[in-house]
Amino acid sequence: MSVSGPRGSVDALLLVSFGGPEGPDDVVPFLENVTRGRRIPRERLVEVGAHYAAFGGVSPLNAQNRALLAALEQDLAEAGLDLPVYWGNRNWDPYLVDAVRRMTEDGVRSALAFVTSAYSSYSGCRQYRENLYDALLTASDGAEPGPRIEKLRHYFDHPGFVAPMVDAVLEAMARLGVAAPRLVFTTHSIPLDAARASGPDGDAYVTQHRAAAGLVASQVSRRTPVAPEWDLVFQSRSGPPQAPWLEPDVSDHLTRLAEQGCPGVVLVPIGFVSDHMEVVWDLDTVALDHARVLGLPLARAATVGTDPRFVAMVRELVLERVGLAPARSLSPLGPWPDRCAAGCCPNPRGPRPAVGGIDE
Repeated sequence: MSVSGPRGSVDALLLVSFGGPEGPDDVVPFLENVTRGRRIPRERLVEVGAHYAAFGGVSPLNAQNRALLAALEQDLAEAGLDLPVYWGNRNWDPYLVDAVRRMTEDGVRSALAFVTSAYSSYSGCRQYRENLYDALLTASDGAEPGPRIEKLRHYFDHPGFVAPMVDAVLEAMARLGVAAPRLVFTTHSIPLDAARASGPDGDAYVTQHRAAAGLVASQVSRRTPVAPEWDLVFQSRSGPPQAPWLEPDVSDHLTRLAEQGCPGVVLVPIGFVSDHMEVVWDLDTVALDHARVLGLPLARAATVGTDPRFVAMVRELVLERVGLAPARSLSPLGPWPDRCAAGCCPNPRGPRPAVGGIDE
C-alpha cells in the first residue's frame, strides 16, 4: 500500500484538523484544550461554550471531516491508488497522537499530512506542525518515532479550491436576487504580529487571502453581467481588546455598507474549507442577524466541503509531492513551497531537532 514516484514514495495520507465537541459535556473540556496555557478563566469558557448550545453542544466539524475522509478514500480508490487515509485532530477525539499510533501499528513508514487550513499562519500551519511533532514523540513512548510525516503545501490558489468557491458565490448571488451585490470575503482574524510573521517576506496570511479572493471575484465577473466589487474582512476575533488584531470586523463592515446604500451582500467564507462553528455561528447567526437589523439583504456562499474538485485536489497534491503530477496554482504567489521557509511563523519555543520529517 504505497504510491511511488521520482520524488519519493508515501504509504498513507493523514487528514489533520482542529476538532470539535460532539455533545454538551464535551464543550468546556474541548475549549480547555483549545486555550491550554492561556490562563483563561473557566467562567469565560462556559460563556463561549454557549455558542455551541444552540447546536446541541455539537460542532459540525467532526461530521464534516468524517464526510471528507470517506470522500478521500473513495476518490483515491477510484483513481486506482491503494493509499490508506487516517484522521487526527488537534483539540478533540480522534487525536493526532492516536492516529500516529495506529499508523505505526499498521506499519506506515512515510505519510503526507493534509491540513484543513489553506493559508500560512502560526495557528493554521506552524502549530499543526508542532502538533505533529509532539504526536510523533508521544506515540513513540521514548523509542524511535514511527512514520515520517510531511505536511502538504498550502492550496489557497489551487484550481480545486478556487473553482468550487466560484460556483458557490454564483449560487448565492442567484439566491440573493439583487442586482450587483457586493462580495464580502471573510476569514479568521489573527493578531497583527502573527499576521506579519506569517511568511518569509512579511504578511503571507493576508496576501494569500487577497489572492484567493481576487481569483474568485475575477472568475465570477466573467460569468455575470456586472463585475462585482469585493472586500476582505475578518471574523471570530478571540483575543484581549487591547491587542491589535486584523480588521475590519465583518459586522462593522456590514454596517458601513448599509450606510453607503449597498443593495446586498454575498458573504464568502474564503478562509474556511467547511461549514464549522465559525461559519454557522459567526456568519449564519451573528452576521445574518446583524444584516437583518440593518435591512441589508445578505446571502452566504457555501464552503468547498466535499466538492469532488476539492477532494481531487488533495489527491493531486499527494501525486505532486511524489513527482507524479504537475504543481497547479492560479496566482503569481504559487505554487507555494512544500516546506516553510526559515523565519516563517516562528516557533515561540525556539527550534527543535527534526523528528519524523517534522522540524520545529
